[in-house]
Amino acid sequence: MSTSVSSIHESNDPPVGRPTMQDVANAAGVSLKTVSRVVNNEPRVDEKTRERVHQAIAQLGFRRNDIARSLRQGQASSTIGLIIEDIANPFYSSIARGLEKVAQQYNYMLIISNSEENALRERELVNALLRRRVEGLCIVPAGIDHSYLAAELRRGTPFIFLDRPPLQLQTDTIVLDNRGGSCQAIRHLLSYGHRRIAVIQGDPRVYTGAERIAGYYETLAEHGIPCDESLIYSNCDEAQLAQQATHTLMSLPEPPSAIFSTSNRISIAVLRALRSYTQQPAFIGFDDFDLADMLPTPITVVAHDPAAMGTRAAEILFARLAGSTVPFQQTIVPTRLIARGSGELPPPQA
Repeated sequence: MSTSVSSIHESNDPPVGRPTMQDVANAAGVSLKTVSRVVNNEPRVDEKTRERVHQAIAQLGFRRNDIARSLRQGQASSTIGLIIEDIANPFYSSIARGLEKVAQQYNYMLIISNSEENALRERELVNALLRRRVEGLCIVPAGIDHSYLAAELRRGTPFIFLDRPPLQLQTDTIVLDNRGGSCQAIRHLLSYGHRRIAVIQGDPRVYTGAERIAGYYETLAEHGIPCDESLIYSNCDEAQLAQQATHTLMSLPEPPSAIFSTSNRISIAVLRALRSYTQQPAFIGFDDFDLADMLPTPITVVAHDPAAMGTRAAEILFARLAGSTVPFQQTIVPTRLIARGSGELPPPQA
């Protein structure tokens, strides 16, 4: 008759906290080395002993710590990291999905962390993930100096930067055609007769913001239209600020006939504010968003594929892990304008 694990050590106190391999060894009445052999599917353990160890593992709920094991043995961790601004933003969650899908094909785990647009936190997260031996990192940067990664890059850890290029570091980068997308939007509005086109944007010092507002200036200049700086509102990433900017613009003696928003979150805030007005300006937003095509006047957007960005980042990362030594590359992901109705509203009659 077989003896249960619990009956072997009824008098022992149960282990406190997460069970260890030593706890398993004590419960099964075997050596730590025997437990290690069983856990790692090594030979030289008889079936009766192997069964006792498996019973102890099941009873205690033991889980092998693969990261700790890799740290001890100097093995690869089969994990990669992704640092983004905020997983709640659909743009970043789509990037994560694209990256994770490829990682699964390689039997890798993806660890996702949020920098909250904080440069210090970004650096802390990078160092924390490297201490856990992630084999590569994809980063949407918040900082303005990434030279601290140069030594790790030389040691062979690949870094892929997404959405914004790194500063003071040469490595692989994947960015949107931010300037081209903005040019598309403004040209579209101009083609419908709009001349007073407002912009509500985030931080213009951030790479994406700088490129998108540059597209606005560039397109107006191409058409010989003077830029009215009173129609440009910056640092409106928070919904309340974007709504306030919208109300201020719509209260001008000569309000804009069209508004261009530079991000999905700003777009949603602007649209909430515009519900208060009978006379609606034309509107185009950079980034598509859920239900944009279901509103009473469907929203015209500059669309792109963030999941494809994540997929491409993963492909480059795993190529680097496989030994690729091709020169660092910058991939520019195209955008496309989807005309749905809001961007096609004509300016009011004079």
